[in-house]
Amino acid sequence: MQLALSAEDAEFRDRMREFFTTKIPQETRDAVAERRELSREQYVESMQILNAAGLAVPNWPVEWGGQDWSPLRRHIWHEEMQHAFVPQPLAFNASMIGPVIAQFGSQELKERFLAKTANLDIWWSQGFSEPDAGSDLASLKTRAVRDGDEYVVNGQKTWTTLGQYGDWIFTLVRTNPEVKKQAGISMLLIDMTSPGVEVRPIELIDGGHEVNEVWFTDVRVPVENLVGEEDRAWDYAKFLLGNERVGVAPVGATKRNLAQAKEWAASVSTGEGTTLLDDPLVSTRIAELENELLALELTALRVVAHSADGKPHPASSVLKLRGTELQQAVTELIVDLAGPASLASGAGDDSALPWWTRRATPTYLNFRKASIYGGSNEVQRQIIARTILGL
Repeated sequence: MQLALSAEDAEFRDRMREFFTTKIPQETRDAVAERRELSREQYVESMQILNAAGLAVPNWPVEWGGQDWSPLRRHIWHEEMQHAFVPQPLAFNASMIGPVIAQFGSQELKERFLAKTANLDIWWSQGFSEPDAGSDLASLKTRAVRDGDEYVVNGQKTWTTLGQYGDWIFTLVRTNPEVKKQAGISMLLIDMTSPGVEVRPIELIDGGHEVNEVWFTDVRVPVENLVGEEDRAWDYAKFLLGNERVGVAPVGATKRNLAQAKEWAASVSTGEGTTLLDDPLVSTRIAELENELLALELTALRVVAHSADGKPHPASSVLKLRGTELQQAVTELIVDLAGPASLASGAGDDSALPWWTRRATPTYLNFRKASIYGGSNEVQRQIIARTILGL
């Protein structure tokens, strides 16, 4: 089955393709292609190039930099960006806090933050998960106590992705401990240079420094930095996580990675003029993944088309669940294709081994996280059972 585009949408796709492959620095795109970590400067430069062309936050309201595109065109934009190895607009800015401020923030917060958020002049971090409040996010314990025109915040957040780069952090805090746990939560915007904020690195299994702990000790936050109403942030968090779950099913990137795997399989000789791609088990495995990705792509289009009025479609949980499973399946396939060479993950760039074999295992290990962030897959199964299947 193939998705056919109209002449107008095909022309739009070609414009996106030309822009992404000519305007984003090749060095940055090469780093994405080779699974290397990007610097803060590369993230910022890429997003600012996109924003200058009106391509950083197309899902936002038009008055704040969005585009009046059809759901299909937003999908094409996303797909072509991933195909071209372009760093996606920083999710914390573009897909998380930006839409929340646009939907629920005061006019003052919108004017103060949205333009800088779209241009990555402010790098946002996410302050949701805690050591005892991950999938059960409503159990969070970080407290914010009102003291005149300020809140005093104490507590700890964990798994703060790229928090070492953060300028501000959007943070869920408990403001009312006397009501049921979902009802007493508020969202504060906290300057990470405030006295009492400390960021501590967490080293991951692949050796990288991608996530952090963030500690708050008597941090004073102006009341004007409250998003929406006090004790109503559970609604805002659900809105944000619904958007995040659509974004964590990167169909285009997974298709791109699978296409690379197919090329690499064709490059590995098995003797007598054959390659791994000629192996029926390998080719069948690739074909099955291609079919699964097509089904996921169609589901993604359906979710986007029905996510109206700021309420993400319940099937966004399906995208999160299946999308992350397929991400992991493709990284596992690449490790299998690399074979024993995948064990040489510590080899330098001057190694005689192909770069993709040296990065196969670290990438595989890193993507174990995909089952957890954005709401663990176990929680998504519960959401699907209740909301979609009515069980």
